[in-house]
Amino acid sequence: MIVGTAGHIDHGKTTLIKALTGVDTDRLKEEKERGISIDLGFAYWPRPSGDIVGFVDVPGHERLVHTMLAGATGIDVVLLVVAADDGVMPQTREHLAIIDLLGLDRGVVALTKCDLVDQDRARAVTADVTALLRGTGLDGSEIVPVSGVTGEGLVALAERLDEARTEVPARAAGGRFRLAVDRCFTLSGLGTSVTGTVLSGSVRVGDEVIVSPTGLEARVRSVHTQNRPANRGAAGERCALVLSGPHIAKTSVHRGDVVVDPTLHEPTRRIDATLRILPTEPRPIGQWFPVKVHHGAAEVPGRVVVLRDQPIEPGGRDFVQLVLERPLAAAAGDPFVIRDTSSSRTVGGGRFLDLHGPERRRRTLERRALLEALDERDPARAVEQRLATESSWCDLTAFCRDRALSADDAEIIASRLGLATLACDGRIVAMRPDGCNDMRLRIGRSLDACHAERPDLPGVAFETLRRLIEPKFPPALFMAALRRLTEAGEVAHDHAWVHRPGHRVTFSAEDEARWAAIARHLAPQPYRPPRVRDIARALDLDETLVRRVMRMAARRGDVEEIAPDHFFAFASVQDMAAIAIDVAENAPDGRFTAADFRDRLDNGRKVAIQILEFFDRHGFTVRRGDLRRINPARIDFFAPSPAQKHGGVPSPVGRPVFKTGWGRQTVSGGFDSHPPPPSSPETHR
Repeated sequence: MIVGTAGHIDHGKTTLIKALTGVDTDRLKEEKERGISIDLGFAYWPRPSGDIVGFVDVPGHERLVHTMLAGATGIDVVLLVVAADDGVMPQTREHLAIIDLLGLDRGVVALTKCDLVDQDRARAVTADVTALLRGTGLDGSEIVPVSGVTGEGLVALAERLDEARTEVPARAAGGRFRLAVDRCFTLSGLGTSVTGTVLSGSVRVGDEVIVSPTGLEARVRSVHTQNRPANRGAAGERCALVLSGPHIAKTSVHRGDVVVDPTLHEPTRRIDATLRILPTEPRPIGQWFPVKVHHGAAEVPGRVVVLRDQPIEPGGRDFVQLVLERPLAAAAGDPFVIRDTSSSRTVGGGRFLDLHGPERRRRTLERRALLEALDERDPARAVEQRLATESSWCDLTAFCRDRALSADDAEIIASRLGLATLACDGRIVAMRPDGCNDMRLRIGRSLDACHAERPDLPGVAFETLRRLIEPKFPPALFMAALRRLTEAGEVAHDHAWVHRPGHRVTFSAEDEARWAAIARHLAPQPYRPPRVRDIARALDLDETLVRRVMRMAARRGDVEEIAPDHFFAFASVQDMAAIAIDVAENAPDGRFTAADFRDRLDNGRKVAIQILEFFDRHGFTVRRGDLRRINPARIDFFAPSPAQKHGGVPSPVGRPVFKTGWGRQTVSGGFDSHPPPPSSPETHR
C-alpha cells in the first residue's frame, strides 16, 4: 500500500511520518536548515504481517503544489494532516480539492499537535474538518487526534492505517507496465536509477522498456520494490529501477517521464477528456483557456477547448479537449488536474478519455456520443456503449492499448460481449454480430446488382465497392471483411475486381476468336508489343473493335493497359516486374534509373518510361527525382509469391479503373501509404 500525505505547510506531516516509521523524509540540506519540506520525501514502514507500507511525503507550501501533485500519483490512501492549533488552512482546502479531483476516496485524517491545544479547541477543529470533507471522496473518513512529539494517538493511527491496508483492493497486474518517474539519480557502480509508483502491469529484471515521451529505449538491470531487492515490480508498489541504454543518463530522464512497455509509447498533444471545474473558480472556463495540465508527475502547458458552444460554469462538468504544448505520456482513464498559468490556484480536473482527439469535427453529436461511451470506466461496458452509438466497429487492440490493458483483454472483451471479430493488420477489430451480418448482406447485394447491370464487367473495383457500403469502413478493415467472406465462399476476386464466385466475364465466340488473333500479335515482342492501331491494321479490323476486345481482356486479367491503347500481356508485365526487382537488387542502395531498366529490357526509352510510370501508379515502384526503388509492400503484386498465387483480397491501389481514372494516381508515400494485400485461398487468375 502507498500512503500519501496532504495538508498545509508546517502542520506536522514530516514529523508524523518520522514518529510512525523512524525515517526523516527531509533529505535535502535546505529542508534541514529551513525546517520545511521542499521536495518529495519517501519512507517505508514494515508491518508485522511482513508487508511494507510506503509513505510519500509532500510539501505543503502554496508555491509547491505542483510537487504535491507529483507525489499524489498512484497513492492508495490519503493521510490528510490538519494541525489542531491552526485548523483548516488554504492549502488544506486546495490539497483536499486536488485529492477529490484525482478520484481518491480512501483516507485518514490526522489531527496533529493535539498536545498544544485543549479539548474544546480539538473538538472545534474536528467539526470544521468534518464539514470540510462533506461531499468529497474522503467524506466520513475517521479523524484521529495525534501528537508527533508526545506519541499521543500514534497507536490508534497505526491501527487505522492497517485497517485501510486490508480495505484497499489489489491492483490488476495483468495490464501493460507503466511507472511514473518522480526521481532520477545515479547509483555508484550500478548506473541510472529511476523511482516512482507502478501505475499498471508489472516489470521484471531484463525487460525492455521505453522512457516516454522522449522515446529512449532501455533495459531493466535491477528492481527494488518497497525498498527491497526484487525480481519483479507490480502495480501499486513503489519501485526503483536501474536502467541501461545507449542514451540513458541522469540528465536524460526527468520527473514527469513515464517508463512504459514499448507498445504503450504513443505520446500525444491532443486529448479528449472530462473536466470538472471547482466551485471556487471565479469565472466560467471558455474556449482556449490557458492552463497547466498536471498528470502523474508531469506538468505541461496547454489550452482547454470546450466541446460545446457555452463555457463551463464553476462547479460544472463537461467534455473538453486539452491541446498541449508538449507531448504527454498518458493512458485513457488517467486522472489529471489543471491549474492556472501562474500556478496560483487549482482550476479543476477530470479523466482522460481519448488520447487521439481529432482536430476537426470534435464538437459533433456523433463525437459527443462516442465520448459518453468512453466515459464508462468498465472497459467492456465502454466498448458495448460505443458500438451502441453510430460507431459500427471498434479497434479493440488500440482500445486496450490506450487503456494500458493487456493484449489478451481484447479477446476477453469480445467474448464477454459476444462480438464478431476481424483480424486487421495485426489488430482485433470488433463489430456487433448484427452489424457484421448487415455489412455482409450489403456487399452481396451490391455485387449482385453490378453483375445484373453489367455482366460484361469482371466485378466491382475494391475502392468502388467500399464506397458503396454504408457506413464506410477504412480500407484495411474492409479488406479484412472481404477476406472473411472469401474464406466463407461468398465472394471472390481477380486482381482488383471483387465478384461473386460463380461470376465470370465471357466473350462471345466471335470475340473469343478475335482475342486469340490479337494475342498472337502480342507474343513476338512481349516487352514492346504493337499498339491498338497497329494490330487493327495487321488484322484488317476496325480500331474501335480491337480496343473494345482488348479492354474486355484487361477486365478478365489477360492484359494490362500500360499506356493509352498500349496493352501488354499480363505474363509479360510479371516478367518486367521481375526484371525491375533484379535491376534494383544490383543497383547502389536499391535505387535505379530509367536507363538501367531500359537497357535490361533492350527497349526504347519512351516505352521503358511508360512501363515504369505504370509501376509507379500501382505503388510497385516509388520515384524520387530520377531514381526509383521497389516498394516492399507491393513486391508481390505483379510477381506473386507462391502463397499469393492462389489469390488474396486486392490492394486499395489495385488495377486502374480507366473509366473513372481511379488507380492511375502515383502512390506518393510508397511503402507507408497503403497496407500490403492480405492473402486468401481464392484462386488467382
